[in-house]
Amino acid sequence: MVLSYNKSIDFLGMKGAIMKDGFIKISCASPALRVADCEYNAGQIIAAVREAAKKGAKLIAFPELSITGYTCNDLFLQKTLLDGAAAALENMLAETKNLDIIIVVGLPVVNSGSLYNCGAVCYKGKLLGFVPKMNIPNHCEFYEARHFAAGSAKIGTIFFCGQNVPFGAEMVFACSNIPEFKFGVEICEDVWVGDTPSVRMAQKGAALIVNLSCSNELVGKADYRRTILKAKSGSLFCAYAYADAGIGESTQDLVFAGHNLILENGTVLAESRLFECGTIYADIDVQRLQAERIKSTTFKAEYTCEYIYFDMELSDTKLERYIDNAPFIPEDKQELSSRCEEIITMQAVGLATRIRHIGCKNVVVGLSGGLDSTLALIVIAHAFDMLGLDRKGIMAVTMPCFGTTDRTYNNACRLAESYGAELREVPIAESVMQHFKDIDHNPDVHDVTYENSQARERTQVLMDLANKVGGIVVGTGDLSELALGWATYNGDHMSMYGVNCSIPKTLVRHLTAFEAERSGGVLRDILLDVLDTPVSPELLPPENDGTIAQKTEDLVGPYELHDFILYYVLRFGFSPGKIYRMACIAFEEKYDGETILKWLRKFYWRFFSQQFKRSCLPDGPKVGSVCISPRGDLRMPSDACVALWQREIDQIDVK
Repeated sequence: MVLSYNKSIDFLGMKGAIMKDGFIKISCASPALRVADCEYNAGQIIAAVREAAKKGAKLIAFPELSITGYTCNDLFLQKTLLDGAAAALENMLAETKNLDIIIVVGLPVVNSGSLYNCGAVCYKGKLLGFVPKMNIPNHCEFYEARHFAAGSAKIGTIFFCGQNVPFGAEMVFACSNIPEFKFGVEICEDVWVGDTPSVRMAQKGAALIVNLSCSNELVGKADYRRTILKAKSGSLFCAYAYADAGIGESTQDLVFAGHNLILENGTVLAESRLFECGTIYADIDVQRLQAERIKSTTFKAEYTCEYIYFDMELSDTKLERYIDNAPFIPEDKQELSSRCEEIITMQAVGLATRIRHIGCKNVVVGLSGGLDSTLALIVIAHAFDMLGLDRKGIMAVTMPCFGTTDRTYNNACRLAESYGAELREVPIAESVMQHFKDIDHNPDVHDVTYENSQARERTQVLMDLANKVGGIVVGTGDLSELALGWATYNGDHMSMYGVNCSIPKTLVRHLTAFEAERSGGVLRDILLDVLDTPVSPELLPPENDGTIAQKTEDLVGPYELHDFILYYVLRFGFSPGKIYRMACIAFEEKYDGETILKWLRKFYWRFFSQQFKRSCLPDGPKVGSVCISPRGDLRMPSDACVALWQREIDQIDVK
């Protein structure tokens, strides 16, 4: 009987599946096997399935030909072995029919007079399909063509274990009540060739590719294998479950290490140690993968395909996935240093290119002694060095007013001197007081007019000085401030080129720290003191003891939380509920659920209401995957309504 693919195939018909936030726990197992002992191997497989189901895994993958063992050689031509494999599979289906977990296991299958190396996809006692290996290696240590025929993408059926079972490569298995959960199966060599079946399966919507493998170990092969899988999962925006044969395979001529890997979009989530039996687990995020594909206009989807449908009762996945609370910051110190050097260079190259194009030799920057303007000065200095320009062409302007403290003022002066810039001091208090008089504002009322008048006066000074010296104003505002709208419109919001526009606040700190460490001496001490200074616009008078009274994070919230939220809003388009759940895990030792919810609500309100400031941002270099340029990454209407997002936030159960 040949299945018609004009209709969906529903094998189970169960309803009521739940998958919260797209997280699914999957696993890869390499149990110790015995070559040609199908009954023993089935027992090992069943035990691993039960353990994985108990731990909440919804899919488990086993190695290539795991029911028989891969190294049976000419025993594959023995009817006794083939019958034994079929009986073992039938027993496994019976023993696991009450377990809520998909099993993908390897065995030899005879179909229409040919022998195929297959992956069997099983769920609750049913065979959802047989997937034959398409690329049969017949070189070096592999001579599979002696025993196995190459599979085809043409779908037919086979009667096996008392069931009519779809048979064919490149099939995609789809959970009918969880749209994002689709997966395909390939066998070992299929991922090592140029034209991999995974490409077609991904185009048909498979978010997960399961690879059943028996890859022998050679010196350096583990690194090569890992590289191929990282590249393939990255280019296809998919997850990979790679199950590799290990202990128990014959070592007559080869050695097998059981190198299991679970990857997601180019990143290794879990990896086994070589030459050890066991099971690895990881929580893949199929919503994240779908978001990547939606964003990529070059991902070629095949929307006319048919699927092998099944319904699955998925409970809420207990997350064991590591969630980094600083997604913009590499954890490895060496990688962080390399990243910081690269980013500062990119910023400097962007500015240097603009200066060269304009043909000017002067720039003006407002230097407050705070983090952002310090990073801007660092970038300007490096740009001038690239161009071979005298740093005296850098005019660093400090503009003390009502909220300026001695600490930030002194640091601004010392920074300008250390970098060889021209320091220009322009006190603005009298100008602002005159402005208050002109607009009839009471200077004792410390409201938004009081604050923004100072910011706009500073911008006017910078712009006019730039005109005077024939230069440009370099902006200092960072990505986090711009996302939150924490900038004065037509004040610090404006410049001729904004070097920090795609640098989140959490990264600004690390870039400054990197510059401090590689500079050394007095400059290092100054930069470290800047890092130790509270973030503030210094627009309100200081405390009686002269310390900063206005702390930004007391008003808008912790930047580490906002940067976390910003990353997942713009990078993947995640919902508020999912971001909240992830933040509670990432920051569980620092913030409680109420605090996270408070600042999540604040973020969305500010992000939507302040888009008008981002719609007219100056030019500036993109250095990372998250950017809010109105000409590039974020095309958002200034009058978009936040109601949908706000309603979801209101429905969040506080953890």
